[in-house]
Amino acid sequence: MSPTVSTTRSERNLTRAEQEAGVRHHVVLSIVGVDQVPDYGYYRAKVAQEEAVRNSGVPYSIVRATQFFEFIAPVMDMTTEGTEVHLPSVRLRPMASADVAAAVADAALGEPSYGIRDIAGPEVERLDRLGDITLAAKPDGRSVVTDETASPFAGMPDGVLIGDDTTHLATTRYEDWLKSN
Repeated sequence: MSPTVSTTRSERNLTRAEQEAGVRHHVVLSIVGVDQVPDYGYYRAKVAQEEAVRNSGVPYSIVRATQFFEFIAPVMDMTTEGTEVHLPSVRLRPMASADVAAAVADAALGEPSYGIRDIAGPEVERLDRLGDITLAAKPDGRSVVTDETASPFAGMPDGVLIGDDTTHLATTRYEDWLKSN
């Protein structure tokens, strides 16, 4: 079963139960640019989830976040070959998961928006540069090699993962986050 079919079915079941229980506000956490990347199965599933909630009749708010700081190290580990970390130069505007949680909590405590709110970190960086920043703060003998074919972000359309002029920006900077994590 495809992730989209599974997500849509589970979302329909969830929203039906929400209607029966009288839920007054369904908050969805999604991904900035999710609707602009049709070739990624997980992104297609998130779009299907958003659509199911929009069509459910349950009041809703959708919070789309950029990638979490906490994802940078695992992506680096996934693309390591020997002592080289292969990362593409795709631009990201990552943010701390604590800032994401705060935005979701704010949405949940507010009135349903019946729309989408994009949130992102304060700075746009290339993924390969984030790898360099990580290894400068926490050296482990690896070095970054720019490789446009590496990582789950290879081939991602440029600019999709950073939001636009309406994106709400968190204040936590990656370098500051690294110092305490």
